Amino acid sequence: MVTIAPAAVSSHSYAAADGVRLAVDVRQPDGRPALLFAHGFGQTRHAWTATAAALAGEGLRCVTFDSRGHGESGRVPGGDYHMEQFVADLVGLARSQPEPPVLVGASMGGLLGLVVAGEIDPGLFRALVLVDITPRWETAGVERILAFMQAHPDGFADYAEAAEQIAAYLPHRAGRKSEDQLRPLLREGADGRLRWHWDPALLGGDLVREAERYQPRLMSAAANVRVPLLLLSGGRSDVVSRDTVDEFLRLAPHAEHVELPRATHMVAGDANDAFTREIARFLRTLDGGATH
Repeated sequence: MVTIAPAAVSSHSYAAADGVRLAVDVRQPDGRPALLFAHGFGQTRHAWTATAAALAGEGLRCVTFDSRGHGESGRVPGGDYHMEQFVADLVGLARSQPEPPVLVGASMGGLLGLVVAGEIDPGLFRALVLVDITPRWETAGVERILAFMQAHPDGFADYAEAAEQIAAYLPHRAGRKSEDQLRPLLREGADGRLRWHWDPALLGGDLVREAERYQPRLMSAAANVRVPLLLLSGGRSDVVSRDTVDEFLRLAPHAEHVELPRATHMVAGDANDAFTREIARFLRTLDGGATH
């Protein structure tokens, strides 16, 4: 790939089938191939900023978005969130692209991609990159994430307090997040306190309460995926394990697995340079006609 001038970010909203509006960023709108990035539960499109900027600099169309109930996207009236809404959003966004995109999905985003590619529309994605997620996951790791998300319902007095809590949650990372880095992740309430960007109703919804009930469906979908597959896992992850990776590779034997040894479940944030290089390498195999 040839590096070109940095791409400007074009921000707009996408109207989902039920009217909820999703915040979308596009870099290199005329680039090829197209990549659609789907973040994990509790994240925003900004989780992909460094990778999307780097790949757009190599001439690729990079589309990132906030899932419903997250970031700057709309919330579901009444807080009635369920998996099919998120699946429909992903299908609609993918179909709005000028060509079948490569989906890069972290955690929740990767699981949604499996459902789409293995159950709903096998040809919608050119390929799938799953970021530290398998159809069956380690419950303890997910419970740790949810515990953090539920820990501060009253929010924070200021950005410094929020940065302190993130540093305690991610002790392996050097330094603390700046106010500029935190601003997209927090919202100021009428009481002046800062709260996380996500709709609190998400934590009591179907995606959390019934998550493990979906595992047989996800395993069946994984077995039906026929497009090229790359699983990028974190060597220090507590969400996927050797057992869940091996099980996934038995379901999808054509998949390639690459472990980034220093990364936890937050792969893109922990090892972004290596993460981005692996995606670029995988894309080159697609260009060369190989699947793995």
